[in-house]
Amino acid sequence: MSEEEKLLKEAKKLPWEDRLLHKNWKVRNEANIDLASLCDSITDPKDSRLREIAPFFKKTVADSNAPVQDKALDALIAFLKAADADAGRYAKEICDAIVAKCLTGRPKTVEKAQAAFMLWVELEAVDVFLDSMEKAIKNKVAKAVVPAIDVMFQALSEFGAKVIPPKRILKMLPELFDHQDQYVRASSKGLTLELCRWIGKDPVKSILFEKMRDTMKKELEAEIVNVMGTAKPSRKIRSEQDREPEHEAVSEAAAGTGAVEDSAADTPQEIDEYELVDPVDILTPLEKSGFWDGVKATKWSERKEAVAELTKLASTKKIAPGDFTEVCRTLKKLVTDVNIAVAVEAIQAIGNLARGLRTHFSGSSRFLLPILLEKLKEKKPALTESLTQTLQAMHKAGCLNLVDIVEDVKTGTKNKVPLVRSLTLNWVTFCIETSNRAVILKVHKDYVPIFMECLNDGTPDVRDAAFSALTAVAKSVGMRPLERSLEKLDDVRRKKLAEMIAGSGSAVSDVTSSAAVQNSGRAVSSTEFSEASFVRKSAASMLSGKRPVSSAPANKKGASVKSGNNKKVDGAGRLETAKLTEPPEDIEPAEMSLEEIESRLGTLIQADIISQLKSALWKERLEAISSLKQLVQGLQGLDQSVEIFIRLLCAIPGWNEKNVQVQQQAIEVVTYLASNATKFPKKCVVLCLLGISERVADIKTRAHAMKCLTTFSEAVGPGFVFERLYKIMKEHKNPKVLSEGLLWMVSAVEDFGVSHLKLKDLIDFCKDTGLQSSAAATRNATIKVLGALHKFIGPDIKGFLTDVKPALLSALDAEYEKNPFEGASAAPKKTVRASESTSLSVGGLDGLPREDISGKITPNLLKSLESPDWKVRLESIEAVNKILEEANKRIQPTGTGELFSALKGRLYDSNKNLIMATLTTIGGVASALGPAVEKASKGILSDILKCLGDNKKHMRESTLSTLDAWNAAVHFDKMVPYITSALTDAKLGAEGRKDLFDWSSRQLSGLSDFSDAVHLLKPAATAMMDKSSDVRKAAEGCIGEILRVSGQEIIEKNIKDIQGPALALILERVKPYSSFQESIESSKGVSIGVAPKTNTKVAKSTSNGVPKHGNRAVVSRAIPTKGLRPETILSVQDIAVQSQALLNVKDSNKEERERMVVRKFKFEEPRVDQIQDLENDMMKYFREDLHRRLLSTDFKKQVDGLEMLQKALPSIGKEIIEVLDILLRWFVLQFCKSNTTCLLKVLEFLPELFDSLKGEAYALTESEAAIFLPCLIEKVGHNIEKVREKMRDLTKQIVQMYSATKCYPYILEGLRSKNNRTRIECVDLVGFLIDHHGAEISGQLKSLQIVASLTTERDGEIRKAALNTLATGYKILGEDIWRYVGKLTDAQKSMLDDRFKWKVREMEKKREGRPGEARAALRRSVRENGPDVAEQSGEIPQSVSGSILARKSYGQPDLNMERHLIPRVLVGVSGPTNWNEALDIISFGSPEQSVEGMKVVCHELTQATNDPEGSLIDELIKDADRLVSCLANKVAKTFDFSLTGASSRSCKYVLNTLMQTFQNKRLAHAVKENTLDDLITELLLWLLDERVPHMDDGSQLLKALNVLMLKILDNADRTSSFVVLINLLRPLDPSRWPSPATNETFAARNQKFSDLVVKCLIKLTKVLQSTIYDVDLDRILQSIHVYLQELGMEEIRRRAGADDKPLRMVKTVLHELVKLRGAAIKGHLSLVPIDMKPQPIILAYIDLNLETLAAARMLTSTGPGQAHWGDAGTNNPAPANNSADAQLKQELAAIFKKIADKQTCTIGLYELYRITQLYPKVDIFAQLQNASEAFRTYIRDGLAQMEKNAAAGRTPSSLPISTPPPASLTVSSPEFAPLSPVHTNSLNDSKSFSAKSEPTNLNLPPSFTDNRASNVINTRVLASENALLDQRNERFISGVTSGTLDAIRERMKSMQLAAAAGNTDYGTQPVMSVNDSLNLGQTRTLDHPVMENPAQGGVLPMDEKALSGLQARMERLKNGALESL
Repeated sequence: MSEEEKLLKEAKKLPWEDRLLHKNWKVRNEANIDLASLCDSITDPKDSRLREIAPFFKKTVADSNAPVQDKALDALIAFLKAADADAGRYAKEICDAIVAKCLTGRPKTVEKAQAAFMLWVELEAVDVFLDSMEKAIKNKVAKAVVPAIDVMFQALSEFGAKVIPPKRILKMLPELFDHQDQYVRASSKGLTLELCRWIGKDPVKSILFEKMRDTMKKELEAEIVNVMGTAKPSRKIRSEQDREPEHEAVSEAAAGTGAVEDSAADTPQEIDEYELVDPVDILTPLEKSGFWDGVKATKWSERKEAVAELTKLASTKKIAPGDFTEVCRTLKKLVTDVNIAVAVEAIQAIGNLARGLRTHFSGSSRFLLPILLEKLKEKKPALTESLTQTLQAMHKAGCLNLVDIVEDVKTGTKNKVPLVRSLTLNWVTFCIETSNRAVILKVHKDYVPIFMECLNDGTPDVRDAAFSALTAVAKSVGMRPLERSLEKLDDVRRKKLAEMIAGSGSAVSDVTSSAAVQNSGRAVSSTEFSEASFVRKSAASMLSGKRPVSSAPANKKGASVKSGNNKKVDGAGRLETAKLTEPPEDIEPAEMSLEEIESRLGTLIQADIISQLKSALWKERLEAISSLKQLVQGLQGLDQSVEIFIRLLCAIPGWNEKNVQVQQQAIEVVTYLASNATKFPKKCVVLCLLGISERVADIKTRAHAMKCLTTFSEAVGPGFVFERLYKIMKEHKNPKVLSEGLLWMVSAVEDFGVSHLKLKDLIDFCKDTGLQSSAAATRNATIKVLGALHKFIGPDIKGFLTDVKPALLSALDAEYEKNPFEGASAAPKKTVRASESTSLSVGGLDGLPREDISGKITPNLLKSLESPDWKVRLESIEAVNKILEEANKRIQPTGTGELFSALKGRLYDSNKNLIMATLTTIGGVASALGPAVEKASKGILSDILKCLGDNKKHMRESTLSTLDAWNAAVHFDKMVPYITSALTDAKLGAEGRKDLFDWSSRQLSGLSDFSDAVHLLKPAATAMMDKSSDVRKAAEGCIGEILRVSGQEIIEKNIKDIQGPALALILERVKPYSSFQESIESSKGVSIGVAPKTNTKVAKSTSNGVPKHGNRAVVSRAIPTKGLRPETILSVQDIAVQSQALLNVKDSNKEERERMVVRKFKFEEPRVDQIQDLENDMMKYFREDLHRRLLSTDFKKQVDGLEMLQKALPSIGKEIIEVLDILLRWFVLQFCKSNTTCLLKVLEFLPELFDSLKGEAYALTESEAAIFLPCLIEKVGHNIEKVREKMRDLTKQIVQMYSATKCYPYILEGLRSKNNRTRIECVDLVGFLIDHHGAEISGQLKSLQIVASLTTERDGEIRKAALNTLATGYKILGEDIWRYVGKLTDAQKSMLDDRFKWKVREMEKKREGRPGEARAALRRSVRENGPDVAEQSGEIPQSVSGSILARKSYGQPDLNMERHLIPRVLVGVSGPTNWNEALDIISFGSPEQSVEGMKVVCHELTQATNDPEGSLIDELIKDADRLVSCLANKVAKTFDFSLTGASSRSCKYVLNTLMQTFQNKRLAHAVKENTLDDLITELLLWLLDERVPHMDDGSQLLKALNVLMLKILDNADRTSSFVVLINLLRPLDPSRWPSPATNETFAARNQKFSDLVVKCLIKLTKVLQSTIYDVDLDRILQSIHVYLQELGMEEIRRRAGADDKPLRMVKTVLHELVKLRGAAIKGHLSLVPIDMKPQPIILAYIDLNLETLAAARMLTSTGPGQAHWGDAGTNNPAPANNSADAQLKQELAAIFKKIADKQTCTIGLYELYRITQLYPKVDIFAQLQNASEAFRTYIRDGLAQMEKNAAAGRTPSSLPISTPPPASLTVSSPEFAPLSPVHTNSLNDSKSFSAKSEPTNLNLPPSFTDNRASNVINTRVLASENALLDQRNERFISGVTSGTLDAIRERMKSMQLAAAAGNTDYGTQPVMSVNDSLNLGQTRTLDHPVMENPAQGGVLPMDEKALSGLQARMERLKNGALESL
């Protein structure tokens, strides 16, 4: 026996658990097999063994070995079959394990897992099953999701909706619809379809469709159509199976009827959708909606809106129960509201509540019922309808039942209003019909007497209603209950009732019988389904094409049609089939063997031909096929044997024949048979089609095969061939079959046309298959097919292809161009022989199919279009658009009449946007209907035209678009009557008439002959006299078109009614027909003088605008025809008006006109509407003869008009000012025209005009300047020299008169002109302004940059002009001009230098002095006149005194001095109103805008500073960081802005605001470290920027930057300052530099930057002695540590040799810290990872410094009696409170505290031991007089132990020693603060920092890079390091052993333990007192005594800052403020 067998044998003895979880897989495998057989052998579900083994499955099904897992599932299945519902307790764990491990395994494993799930369902663990399914569908692996869906599908289809709650599945589905995997989506669709079978289609649609994408909706809708019948469970749960035997016995015993009833009872009812949806709480949103206030409103509309909100909320399917009592009380009042609309809305709300709450609303329903029944008396249809619906809803929802309402019905039937009685009875009838039999049996005794009584009612309606009610009772419970009552009736009534009951009874029986048949049919179908469901394991199989369809048509053709096909097409197909000959042709060929074929052929063909066809030799086959061909061709009466020949050829040689020649011959035989048979059967086509289509793909047989297909088409019609080919081509693997098949289709379309094709199917095939193909050849072939279709169908085909990719659309457009639409002329080349083929045409008369949309125009949609809610109306309009889209915008007129009626109502909607949407929709419907729209539209066109009366342009545009669509659908002649009536409608308005005339003109312009146009002549003639000039113009244009398209005869007939200007126009147009004209004149009897006058006036008025068609010609022709008469008439008129004033300014409103002027510097050509306004104004204010001349098109008359003005000018000075703006607009118009004579006259008149204005002391207004100056400047570059000269002088004249400052921007705009001459003139004008008005424009001199940029132009003239202007500038400004010209290239600078030198020489010749003297004089005047004048002239006063930077004191500087940097901001500033707004403006505004924000901030800061005790400062502190952050970001923006040439005002404001912020210490302290980092970096970078000195007031800005930097160092948080500056010692990121790199390298720049940072650090380090307790030493040491670590030891050595300043500075800071804190510094290493390997570099430097300082006697005591340490105190004895003794006591107190704390006692004892060694004469125990004896004994013992340890050498030599800190000297002035001298003999090669005595000036001039000795930073010796450091580095660092910092490590660990344990009992030690209120961040001074009497407790209380960093660290850990190391 092998080892393995032994193992297996042994294993069998083990318990089940060990076997099932054994490490050997074979053991586990066998265990599972044994377990399965054990379960199979158990018959009792209560067997105890089942309970024992159940817990193992959760592990076994998750086995990692696949075969074992398989067997485990087998065992689980066996277990589940044996167990009962009690096993459900283990379901959760096992199901979760299966979901996690089994669903991604092998297919068999997955199947078994699914079977296990099904068994769990059988055991009623449905909830657990669905819980696990919810987890499964969330699996990231799609492979695992599909089986989960499938198992839910199986469970639902087998167990049904009663066992598997659909609600849970419905919740899971939305997530699956959007899954990225297509198989998951397909499965979820299948599961949805299965749900439809169980709960009905409507609930599924309503719940799910709103949660899915449109594409998914479409796909599902198409699939849902195919779901047939209802489903029936095929499997039962275990408990039901157990009851089954009894049930079967009963059913066997039952008779036939009983069996039928039973089966009927088994038919499952559709599940109520109400049960599937989640309830929605509507009370909360109702509260928020303002319902309660709304219902109490006095306005009915507000009440209605409030109730409508309730109706809307209650329209949800299921409402959450709540307290609706108050709501119902309110509704009860509203039902009786005086306003019908409110009452209707309230009744609808009650109905919605009843539907949503159902039984929860029963109490409220009974409460409301009486009032509702009472309300039935109202006769308003809307009210009656809503009441009926609500009452029915209340009963249907179960709120009311017949038992509850008896009394109310009695009351209702006794109401005095007959309508109440009849409607109450109708409602009761409805209730009876919808109630079940049991209820009616219970209540009929109550109701029948009521009905019987009503039969005697005097009103017929009531009697009829009573009869109906009795009939309903009889129908429900039979005649027996009524028999007694019927006896009381008279014969007539009894007979009538009997007839009604009999009639309804027969109907009932019919219904029942049909229902029975239907049910039996259903039962069969559901049985089929249930049988199929055993086969159907996957949900995806439900989708069409994959599932067995129970009601599939008999023929396969029907089955192959796409399920998503259009209903209309299918319907048509069915109709057509009905029309065909009675027995439809069988087109699906049956199978037939070769033997059968041969026997059928019999004598027709020789046996040797058949044997040769079977031969393996191709030559024999070729010979045989040739013989066969000849035989067929010679055969008579082919028709009978066609099919058998085709079958033979399909069998032998068959379509797989390899030899090309044989294949070609075979195809030829088939072609011959098809073309010569009288009737070629369709089944023959089906037999050949697959083979032929494959042959089309082969180039050798392509021609033959294509010919064969064409022959088939001739024989049976192309429609049939195409339809069969779609499927073959779509599914074939060879892409050539598709591409070449499509090419054949192209030829077929060209041959046969489209009348035989189902166009929609063909287009869909092209779109879905052809265009989606990845093969280019297929796509190209498809495009050709669509091109061929375009030839027959026209552009309408594009509507079917809107969703195609843009690239394909462009290719299609190109193809359409190659195949233009030929319409009727595109006749087919070939005809179809088949008689029925014509019936295949489904297309309309115009080719493409039109869809019948009547089914989609539902009453619900039409009702929604009338909804009171505008959103619902809009949705309905969009729904109509969607219907049109779905029908590809081609519809039939059926059912559109109602739609047009509904849309008509929307054209009068209160919401304008809806009207526009409706217009668009109507246009769409018109386009989709085509010519049929005229009849279907019910005269809606007149309503459309009314929309043109709207004053909104958008509305009119929408209307015109609709008219365009209408015109495209029907001809213009059909629209003319409507347009004529619209034009005569007074409500249309001027703009509407104008638009309609313009539109009509456009339509007429496209026609050549159109007699109906004459109907428009009369309205157009009337419009010629309209008061609106626009309407007159449009009418004139329309008349022109009418005359063109109408014949002369028609005009003659219709001209009698025409009068006024229109008649003149018509006469002129038809003037060649002089006889006609004369006859008209004589008939009209009109004096000829009137017409010409009007004509000329019209002609003139139109000619100034954009001339319409032929206007100019009109005028030129008009004058000769009239001869001299018009002139004479005009002169007579002139004489008549001479007496009037030339200008009529009585009604003039100049201000109003000026308000309309848009003020722009850039010139824009006058628009038509502006010209029209000008004409109207001139007609209004200028005398008739003057305005007629000025507005004439003849320039001579215009000159005459100007002369009239010129002569009158002296006398009309005042009047001309009033109309000056109109005159200037007219001048602009003349400037834009090309007539030189008139222009010169204008330029002659203008100087006189301006002189006249000057005489009147009148200055141009800004509006007048904006009218005239842009045009003058633009035209100043006229191409005629004389004109240019006059314009130049005119401009200079205006500058004198208006203002140089205001004219300058217009001239600058001229520098940007596209006209070179204009630019030259404007450059000269800039020079003129600088020369003559320099002082006025000095604030705008930055614009010289534009002039300077012109020196690079290619045109020499411009360059010359620019140089001359700049030379003029140089003359005035001197060298200052370089500040204004911006950045220049070297070439430009050289040019300017040459020109400036020439200017200097020229000035010397003319003795004009030196350049810039004028500027200097100006500045002097500014200084004399004070700052106000300076501000006005653009100069900024120099306000910072130089002495500010030479001040000696570093203390609080004089606030006022620094505030003088910027003139103080006044409180009443216009701009932002509050602090936050100001901060937003600073953050997001432009530099200039942000100044306003900074003014507000400065004001707030001043107030806060002046009131330090107020609450304002506390508020500002919260925002201090945000403010500084905003300002830091603004620094760069303002400086960059100023560098572009702008004023430096914003820079000064930024710096001033920062200065004010940092002057307040509390505000400065609130600034965070990262903000400080940004700010300091920014300021230092700008201090270094070489461009700053060249800025406007650059030197002041540099000083301000310096002062601000010093202020920040003084007042900001010192720890943050240190950390930021140490971090900035690293090289700066190049992107941070504000300017692009100059010739300097970044290394050089970084060097400068580092030097500045070093200066700042020196400033901070100098005062460290007095601020040591203000800083967080741990943080500073951490930043030093990071800096050193980043450098690394190698780099440090290299830099030390290279004298690197940043490194030296860091060492200096560390040296100073060590010197000030001594060995206690090691207690501040809490943020340094001291345990890292190798040791941190900083440790070595600390040890080195400690040793060096000790050697220099700076840490060594000279004796207890002296009051100083080292030599430092000899010069400056300190006060007693800071004496050496005090400091020693202080240090001892700290040590005693450490000893008192158990955490630090060891280190404390060691430090005390070292003190005793260093200062043997100090009496330690004198300090402990008040301490307990125990404590003193503890210290003695401890010191003794330490001494032993030291003797044994166990104390590390470098352990930190506690020495007193150096003397803290009182410093009167930082300048002379004495420090200990350094022993230079030991530090002879150290490089000391030296400092100046005054505060460091941080400004670095451009010459900073000079390596001068004086530029070394001359600081006092702050600290030194020496060569010893570098020599000992290596020794020290290598000498740091692991024991060096044991004590610190010990402290760290104990601290961490304490923090972890939450140890906060530091204050509990007997001899310790710690001040709990200490705050690390608080600053303390050392001016007050820090010691108390030692006698008061034995321990000296210490200032927290004086404690070691260790305790600070512990405090932080205690507060959780710092992460543990």
